[in-house]
Amino acid sequence: MTQQLLVYVPPHPLIKHWLAVARDAATPSVLFRSAIVELGRWLTYEAARDWLVTQDTMIDTPLAACPGTVIDPQIPVAVVPILRAGLGLLDGAQTVLPLAKIYHLGLVRNEETLEPSCYLNKLPEKLDPETRVLITDPMLATGGSIMTAMAELIQRGVDPAFTRVVCVVAAPPALQKLSAAYPGLTVYSATIDGQVNDQGFIIPGLGDAGDRIFGT
Repeated sequence: MTQQLLVYVPPHPLIKHWLAVARDAATPSVLFRSAIVELGRWLTYEAARDWLVTQDTMIDTPLAACPGTVIDPQIPVAVVPILRAGLGLLDGAQTVLPLAKIYHLGLVRNEETLEPSCYLNKLPEKLDPETRVLITDPMLATGGSIMTAMAELIQRGVDPAFTRVVCVVAAPPALQKLSAAYPGLTVYSATIDGQVNDQGFIIPGLGDAGDRIFGT
């Protein structure tokens, strides 16, 4: 079977609620941060389904022995927040994946060319090919940042089939680039908007996620 990019928009009422809060221009920064944290939590919960590796075991309850299922501790899990806006989703993601290693990747976009450049890279030289990697980036607009992040991860041995991207809003340009380059990848987004303007902002989107998270 030919692989293709999978994009999920979970129909969860809490995801819809917090997306509406985040989109509202009248939402103050402190509440916007809360909305992004909650979106990170619930989207990561959805992304973890059929992704984390489990193993069967036997456990003793206070009354009897019974079979159980636990997360396999031998399979590494990593979260890669794309700075700076990806930090907003990280807090929620960590509540679902508390034992995951965190590798920060700082990317900044040139506002004229819309091309990203890297100012911080905390990825290790090599990652176990079995590592489950979750990338957090609120906006997948032109695709520059997420494509750069994926290239860095692939260079270090990461398998796109074991990688999940969590975002708040995705747009066709980014999804088309990801689909062409990484057909085994899976994206979880609160919504998909159809337009990116000349400044690289998603329309209707939610504005500059980083500025709104940090009140700048």
